[in-house]
Parts: sequence; C-alpha cells; structure tokens
Amino acid sequence: MTESNYFKFSNSVIVFPMLAVLSIWTVYWFEIRFQVNFNDYGVYPRTLKGLRGIFLSPFIHSSVDHLYNNTIPIAILTASLAYFYRNIAIKVLLWGFLLSGAITWLIGRPSYHIGASGLIYVLVSFIFFKGIISKHYRLVALSLMVVFIYGSLLWYIFPVEDGISWEGHLGGFVSGLFLAFAMKVPLPILKKYDWEKEDYNEEDDEFLKHFDEHGNFIESKPPVQEDDDIIIKYHFKKDSGEGKEDH
Repeated sequence: MTESNYFKFSNSVIVFPMLAVLSIWTVYWFEIRFQVNFNDYGVYPRTLKGLRGIFLSPFIHSSVDHLYNNTIPIAILTASLAYFYRNIAIKVLLWGFLLSGAITWLIGRPSYHIGASGLIYVLVSFIFFKGIISKHYRLVALSLMVVFIYGSLLWYIFPVEDGISWEGHLGGFVSGLFLAFAMKVPLPILKKYDWEKEDYNEEDDEFLKHFDEHGNFIESKPPVQEDDDIIIKYHFKKDSGEGKEDH
C-alpha cells in the first residue's frame, strides 16, 4: 500500500462514521432548534408522497433515546465496513439505503417509518453474511464479532414490540443479505506454506531433517571434510639453543 493510499484508507475509516453520526445529530438539532418536526418525511408505505422517505427517513429520529440507540451501532458498523470492505463501502451504503427503504415502502404498515435502524440492519446482515461467504479468516472473525455484539437484533425483524418498525428492520436485513451475495470484493491472498502445497515432499523439507522417525530432535553437526581435502603442512624451526653447553 502506497503512502497516499494509506492516508485515503485511514481517512475513510474515520470520515465514514463521523459523517454518518454528524448527519443524524444535525437533523435532530435542527428540529429542536427551530421547533419543527420531520416525521412526516419518513417512509409512508405504498403512497407516492411516502417515497421521499426512502432517501430521508434514516436521518429522522423521534427522540434523543431513539437517536442515541442508533448512534453507536452506526459508528461502529460504518467504521468496520470502511476498514474491511473499503473497495465497496460506498456502494453498500447507497444500495442498502435504497433497498431497505424500498422494501419498507412495499411491506410496511400505514404509518411513518423513521430512523437509521434499517441501515444498521443492512450493515449487520451484510458484514455477517459476507464474512461467512468469503471464508477468509479475518472476515469470518468479524462476522462472529458482529453476531456476538448485535445478534439480539435478529428478534426485531419480527413484530415483537409495538412502536418499532420491524418492517424497516426486515427490509434492512434482507437488503444486507442480498448485497452480501451480489457485491464482489477482492480478498487478500493467503500465504501458502510449503507443507500446504500439493507437490510437498517431506524428505526434502530441511526442517523435518532435524527430527528422526520418532519425532526426536537431532542436533545438527558441522560437515566432516573428506580425507582428500585435508592438507597437512609441516614447519621446521631451528632450535635457538643449538651449540650451547649445559652447565
């Protein structure tokens, strides 16, 4: 990765969550500051007017609690998407936006559906299924983390609680599943060790040569030179005491 690409990559991991969180909080601040209510701009199923909610509803929240409950998942999941799927992150967000909203518009009850929870379900579903499909160990680990943290969200794709748009959750879940199969992403090439190759021969493995057939370590010894390679040189030195008498 070049230096310029590294900075682009690092910035996307920070910018994506910041923009997502800032956008939903800014809209809610605007409502409070100017005493307006944007709930009517949510998805209203099977009406022409309600189509605008497909684009606007994820930015609209009914209360601080509603907003807060969506803020942390949006930040974590968009950062994960940008980090592990940076090549398709924008496409997943845009298509997830549209598909989840469209499904909500088609199957929803006659009421205004608002909030970013549909997009949260898109991200949870996409990250989980894409990791399982890819079979790459890092992406599978991410999938398991998502299940561990957000697995309980699965119950809310069913009508288990009043006042919650389970249709939006279901639309997001189905959209994420569809995108996991439809979106192609290049995966890093896993390093393949010699012992994993089909033409691997144990007898040629330098490492295994240090062990006997019972698995005992054999200490390597320096090679012994052949006799033909040994050269012996004799040096004669004149005795310095020659010619002297002993007393």
